[in-house]
Amino acid sequence: MIILKVTNASDVVASRIGRFLADLTPSGFDQGKVEEELMKQLVEQMRAQGLQGEVASVQGLDLHNNVITVDDKVKVRRHRTI
Repeated sequence: MIILKVTNASDVVASRIGRFLADLTPSGFDQGKVEEELMKQLVEQMRAQGLQGEVASVQGLDLHNNVITVDDKVKVRRHRTI
């Protein structure tokens, strides 16, 4: 299993739509849009390589250095099967 943590979602959104508009959007929105696009690209690349599996965007997990923290509630926000 691979866990990815996006830590610069607001910066990515700002670089694509401009800093002014990015400042008007909540960081949760930025995170969701970046995760959505990342999942789309991961699924496309995994399919192209012939890999099968699942990709999910999950709320309630945190990765910091070598420690994964699991909240009381873990929610799957998006899920794709390859």
